[in-house]
Amino acid sequence: MDRLPALDRRLLDEFQRDLPLVPRPFAEMAAVLAVSEAEVLARLTALQAVGTIARVGATVRPNTAGASTLAALAVPEARVDEVAALVGAEPGVNHSYLREDIWNLWFVATAPDAGALAASLQRIGARTGLRVLDLPLLRAFNIDLGFRLGGARAALGLDAGADATALREGDRPLLQALSKGLPLVARPFAQVAQDLDWPEAAVIARVRALAAARILTRVGVIVRHRAIGWAANAMVVWQVPEDRIASAGAALAAHPGVTLCYQRRTVPGLWPYGLFSMIHGQSRAQALEVLAQAAALPDLTDLPHRPLFSTRCFKQTGALLHPEAA
Repeated sequence: MDRLPALDRRLLDEFQRDLPLVPRPFAEMAAVLAVSEAEVLARLTALQAVGTIARVGATVRPNTAGASTLAALAVPEARVDEVAALVGAEPGVNHSYLREDIWNLWFVATAPDAGALAASLQRIGARTGLRVLDLPLLRAFNIDLGFRLGGARAALGLDAGADATALREGDRPLLQALSKGLPLVARPFAQVAQDLDWPEAAVIARVRALAAARILTRVGVIVRHRAIGWAANAMVVWQVPEDRIASAGAALAAHPGVTLCYQRRTVPGLWPYGLFSMIHGQSRAQALEVLAQAAALPDLTDLPHRPLFSTRCFKQTGALLHPEAA
């Protein structure tokens, strides 16, 4: 974080969410930062080119406009690169990481619907010859991975849920465009509108409505944390009795330094961990300190847990939500 110029730090700290939903959003950002619109666009373009940010766009709530799951493979060390390439070649895989565990290759698979998602997982299993551990989302406690990169760690709070009735079938192409990323031009929504053959005002109105309904969990600058020094990232999995899931999840989501928290399906005999949380740290010691503090919370005391630190990132893109995008 300290390696970033001051303007870049402010762009990443202040606009990971709440992108101005106006015809010229980068001009409004520039006014807040007391620089020119051209400078904001130039810095965002440069940050995207070097991989510091994935895009300026939106994250779409899982299993609303499409289907998604977290999955894992137990890959022999000698096959890691080969299998990671096979997994990454699947269009719906938008995140793929190597983690410290027997189940070592973890990925998020997305698709326009449940049938297409199941077919995607079947293809991965067939191509790799490995069993796919499928862990679909059951409950979100906090799924908004956007946090300030400087200063004291703050609690992100509980997920507010979504109004699924706000979603329209015609929204899918727009959601796919937002997931891919807005063009870094003065009037990005106008260019999206041209691609979709919509009026610009209609695009902005739908983005506002979808964000207000929490179908879009975040609209802003999507940061690649590893690229700016947040490389000690642990997916901490917790073995929690069902009657303690709600309290444990709420406690984790409210703990400073915990950046994601959600419940997923367990698999008897293979995977007993139903509560997942993410801790992003600038060092392993920092991440483990956050974990130790979380594990000492009354709602989490004595719960078996394991930190699965990521060691390599193979893929990080937006979700696949529309069939044509495949």
